[in-house]
Amino acid sequence: MSGPNRTTDHAGDTLAGMNRMHGTTIVAVHRDGLTAIAGDGQVSLGDTIVKRGAIKVRPLADGSVVAGFAGTVSDAFTLLEKFESYLAGAKGNLLRAAVETVKEWRTDRALRNLEAMLIVADDRQILTLSGVGDVISPDEAVAAVGSGGPFAQAAALALLRHTDLDAEAIARTALSIAAEIDVFTSGNATVLTVGGEGSADASGDDELDDEGSNARAAEGGAGERDANGADA
Repeated sequence: MSGPNRTTDHAGDTLAGMNRMHGTTIVAVHRDGLTAIAGDGQVSLGDTIVKRGAIKVRPLADGSVVAGFAGTVSDAFTLLEKFESYLAGAKGNLLRAAVETVKEWRTDRALRNLEAMLIVADDRQILTLSGVGDVISPDEAVAAVGSGGPFAQAAALALLRHTDLDAEAIARTALSIAAEIDVFTSGNATVLTVGGEGSADASGDDELDDEGSNARAAEGGAGERDANGADA
């Protein structure tokens, strides 16, 4: 193989490694007036785990909305701030705030380069937002993003259709199943809920072990901890 080809291959490997920095899983589920959103805690740099306790789900608007993100943390926080501002202007209308956020995200010269995927939800609906202009309301009350998103979504849909588990239990179990399959999903899982008897309640952290099983860890509110990873 010639020198230029080796350089090209190395560049491709580098890009692949950079893409893996965004490996994560966020899954949201709605059932019977309760919405739960769960996110894993792993931050990876290539094939190396650099953090296991990142917080990728957040309460917004005084707890009336929950959100999760996959992608660059600083970019996601910028977009969440934009979304929360639009949410206040829309008087809590989740869909209107999402549309306005995506519109600015797609058209603003600075924002259009931000790399993240967002899930936002209240006690009635779940929406997925992307930088290519998408605001997606799922046909069934499940949404997921990130490298383990398809696995978590499939698991959550099966549980939603064939069990009587509540939204929190479905989200927690779906994330655990995704961790059994996706090597970039692990670490301390955080689950937030909105609706039901509470508003944006943090149900504590679970440790997703190498087999993907959940083991109860220390209780703590997700809103009180900082996401220190550069990418999630």
